[in-house]
Amino acid sequence: MAQRLLVRRIWTLTAKDVRCLPATSTTNATTAAASSFFSTTSLQSATPRLSLLSPSRVLSRSLPHTSRREVSFNVQDHDDFTERVINNELPVLVDFHAQWCGPCKILGPRLEKAVAKQEGRIAMAKVDIDDHTDLAIEYGVSAVPTVIAMRGGDVIDQFVGIKDDDQLDSFVSKLIGQ
Repeated sequence: MAQRLLVRRIWTLTAKDVRCLPATSTTNATTAAASSFFSTTSLQSATPRLSLLSPSRVLSRSLPHTSRREVSFNVQDHDDFTERVINNELPVLVDFHAQWCGPCKILGPRLEKAVAKQEGRIAMAKVDIDDHTDLAIEYGVSAVPTVIAMRGGDVIDQFVGIKDDDQLDSFVSKLIGQ
């Protein structure tokens, strides 16, 4: 749906928009299609051909780019867990979850929000128990969602189930020692 809207917006540029496009010295299939698509005299008389899909024009018309800093990462395997969780210098929240788990889908964004508030003083790892059953067994996960707080490879605290935002903030603050 979004792609169709974007394509429709690109192809419904007004003549004023097309005249504002930067001129390019190369002729390509897009320019030829653009000149045959728009048949007004003002567009045909332009000496250098215009590109409808000029990067500067498309980017300015596309959806605004938001720089979202990733606060969590998905664990890929046991070695990745060891490298990014156990050996991490930062405290790490480990979210054991499953794709089919409704409460996990509610808790995940709340955890990311609580971790993001700490502005890089804590990391968050996501472990899908269906993909990494060995890690779930190793850390005694018998129900999801289970969140384990680790510092220096040691388990500091944990909880099972959903918590509200205030409880999550205090859990995270306790992990970083505030």
